[in-house]
Amino acid sequence: MIRLGKRNKWVQISILVVVLVIGGLTMAGSVFKDDKLPRVGDKAPDFKLAGLDGQVHRLSDYKGKAVIVNFWGTFCEPCRKEMPDIQQQSKEWADSAVVLGVNVMGESKVTVKSFIDQVKVDFPILLDPDDATRRKYGVADFPTTFFINPEGKIVQIVTGPLKEQAIRQTLSAILKK
Repeated sequence: MIRLGKRNKWVQISILVVVLVIGGLTMAGSVFKDDKLPRVGDKAPDFKLAGLDGQVHRLSDYKGKAVIVNFWGTFCEPCRKEMPDIQQQSKEWADSAVVLGVNVMGESKVTVKSFIDQVKVDFPILLDPDDATRRKYGVADFPTTFFINPEGKIVQIVTGPLKEQAIRQTLSAILKK
């Protein structure tokens, strides 16, 4: 029979305390990190992403226009369903607004291009290969869309699919038209 001495008991208690402290710090870090996520009224974080068009796009390139930043994936059926409505509004508001579709989860360029060809959209499709932009915006559900005013502030965040009328109403309010 092996008896644990008092020393072994203190080692076990010390290990438990260290694990609890590390776990607590990790949870606290997550809570405070969420405070940095963009919210309505905040300046939208700038990003720099390559597009399917071969160009590099920065959010700051579109200052002075309303911007719709739509985070989506080819695996997302609601994303597929909202694309025609977003495309239509992209054309309707081309003079004063731009849509940027941000593909997430590191999907291959071939997969994304095939999807875009199927849903027939022509607004810029940007690739977020390491999900850095998705994480910077705190996006966990798809689709998620950020409406940004011409001054670069987030006006509305929508989780879930958009319909044409909702896009039109939001852009009308942002641009006061």
